[in-house]
Amino acid sequence: MSNAAKRRSEHQAIVASIRAKQKAKQRKWNLLVYGGFGLLLTAIITIVAITVVGSLQERNQAADEARKPIQGVQTFTGLSRNHVQTAVEYPQEPGVGGDHAPIWTNCGVYTTPINEQSAVHSLEHGAVWLTYKPDLAAADIATLTGLARDKPYVLLSPDTNQTAPVKTTAWGTQLELTTADDARIPVFIRAYAQSKNAPEPGAACTGGTNG
Repeated sequence: MSNAAKRRSEHQAIVASIRAKQKAKQRKWNLLVYGGFGLLLTAIITIVAITVVGSLQERNQAADEARKPIQGVQTFTGLSRNHVQTAVEYPQEPGVGGDHAPIWTNCGVYTTPINEQSAVHSLEHGAVWLTYKPDLAAADIATLTGLARDKPYVLLSPDTNQTAPVKTTAWGTQLELTTADDARIPVFIRAYAQSKNAPEPGAACTGGTNG
């Protein structure tokens, strides 16, 4: 073999060795990248699956709780639902249904008493009304506020005429409570907010009157 041919052969061998090393390095890099991506994707899918399953379990548990009878709940039937401009005397305090004002009370948190007849109209639309005696402790009012805030079909207000410290009311349904941290309150909200017990569930609880 001539010197020139020998040099070409050596050069080709060097180039082939370099290319082989580059390919091996690229394969290793691809394995790291795609393998890592695969692990990351698997982890994401696992986390999402756990979250979805957990959320479904929580919803199912909440639905099961909502279907169970709530101890102490009183129910009232045969309630009229006419829109009237005159004063209405309700047998319950606050009213659980019956004739009411033409305009409903917007759902939300109120720190002063609200119009009872307008609030009863909100109950007709599927709202839950949380009420408390004005002398309830500030910490208890804060607890009720936390339960009512940001819920589209919940009203919260003081009631100067009720005797129980706290009450939860929906159309045709009422529960008297002695404390604001009673575990039945969130269960009542889940069970009766937008309940089919209301004559018009899904009707607006906005666009009415404040208070």
